[in-house]
Amino acid sequence: MFGLGGQELIVIFIVVLLLFGGKKIPELMRGVGKGLGEFRKGVDEAKYTAKKALEEEEHEPDPPKPKAKSEAESQEPVAKS
Repeated sequence: MFGLGGQELIVIFIVVLLLFGGKKIPELMRGVGKGLGEFRKGVDEAKYTAKKALEEEEHEPDPPKPKAKSEAESQEPVAKS
């Protein structure tokens, strides 16, 4: 895990315990857990939205293409005087 050994993790845990105290750590972890839950929920929602948009795009029929006019149709009629 990030190149940290067991001793480094124990030192980090002790420093966190000294800084926040035993009573604040559960609140801190609860907040981190809620934050991760909201993040995952947002990621799942974004994936669902993107997937739905791609599916709708695949099922959408192609718009009709304008037909090319023949040479006779493209010329305007000449008015006789």
